[in-house]
Amino acid sequence: MSNLTLALGRPTLADRLFTRSIATDTVLVVAGVALTAGLAQVAVPLWPVPITGQTLAVLLVGSSLGALRASLSMVLYAVLGIVGLPIFSDASHGWGVVAGPTGGYIIGFIFAAGLTGWLAQRSWDRRFVGAGLSFLAGSAVVFAFGLPWLAVSLGLNLEQTLQAGLYPFIVGGIIKAIIAAAVMSSAWFLIDRTSAVSDTKNAAE
Repeated sequence: MSNLTLALGRPTLADRLFTRSIATDTVLVVAGVALTAGLAQVAVPLWPVPITGQTLAVLLVGSSLGALRASLSMVLYAVLGIVGLPIFSDASHGWGVVAGPTGGYIIGFIFAAGLTGWLAQRSWDRRFVGAGLSFLAGSAVVFAFGLPWLAVSLGLNLEQTLQAGLYPFIVGGIIKAIIAAAVMSSAWFLIDRTSAVSDTKNAAE
């Protein structure tokens, strides 16, 4: 029973830091929600879609936890926000947020976290370039869900949709991907270096 875990597949950064178990997985999933909720409040107010730190959180959660746990974390984030916790951007909450213009982005978080987690389980996040590419792919998934939802919600044409939901976020999205790539690749470098030092020390003893 102690071997039960949600961490299916190849190990990620979280698995190098913590022992796999249901209890650990639960804590990590909730921690992912907390990180996303916290960075959601780091926002530049724009209408209809604000610029927030949510996507950065989604990328980090996905890469750290792997596909299943990261996706579950984003599902829990959406559910808790829908039922009333003020964890969406600008401390908003409720079904109206998901049903509104920004709802597609929130749904997209689930699949973006899953994709970046899947790529992390294949070691894309261990080097800066691979991590950056995986995070750009994750960001693209968010827009793939967010833009059609925005268009339908507000009755926008293609150009209006791109102006409202894509163009203002391109530079920020690239910056977030670079930050996330730097964080993850640096974390892996430190872990690998620590392990190498430890192995050398053990061999010497």
